Amino acid sequence: MKNIAIITARSGSKGLKNKNIKELNGKPLLAYTIKAATESELFDEIMVSTDSEKYAEIARNYKANVPFLRSETNSNDKAGSWEVILEVLEKYFELGKTYDSVCLLQPTSPLRTAKDIVGAYKLFDSKQADSVTSVCEVDHSPLWTMTLPDSLSMREFRKQSIEKPRQQLPTYYRLNGAIYIRKIKYDNNSIKILDSNEFAYIMPREHSVDIDTELDFVIAESIMKSCI
Repeated sequence: MKNIAIITARSGSKGLKNKNIKELNGKPLLAYTIKAATESELFDEIMVSTDSEKYAEIARNYKANVPFLRSETNSNDKAGSWEVILEVLEKYFELGKTYDSVCLLQPTSPLRTAKDIVGAYKLFDSKQADSVTSVCEVDHSPLWTMTLPDSLSMREFRKQSIEKPRQQLPTYYRLNGAIYIRKIKYDNNSIKILDSNEFAYIMPREHSVDIDTELDFVIAESIMKSCI
């Protein structure tokens, strides 16, 4: 199989300015995802999709490819990730390059490892899947959660809450945003990203920190340092 990894790194983050290149433990956030993709040794192409020449230069310094910048249409915060991915695949198709699978890797998951990516692809192959998406176990069971009325009364909360220890509750999982593998189908001049026949790849919670706030940076850096 020919596989392409696409790392989406838009420059216009509203929550944290320049989040995708903000330094984490001495390196730009983007660098950790490039490193994991490279060390997995699974990809014929590791491409960073960005609207910024500054981001592109950083990506190239860490040995990723940026043959073109993202279009203006897909550079705002309303553009969906899969619209960006399709745009990249279409541009590569125009260059005469096709792939069997695409792996979307978001730079906001810096603790995702090469081993995680390899494991996800092994699942993809063994299940003959069209798509694999990474998940992790939730920190706290949703069965212990409830909405509250404006009065803050706990009456209904107590009526509906489940008084069982964690070990007796079913295990719940959440999307962790780290790995999205999709099969690619080329039909004449059209490109389809397949997302049916989907399976979950379970990642450890310590690899599943999704960077969105300053606190997330602190947590990720603390985990990194504790593992050295």
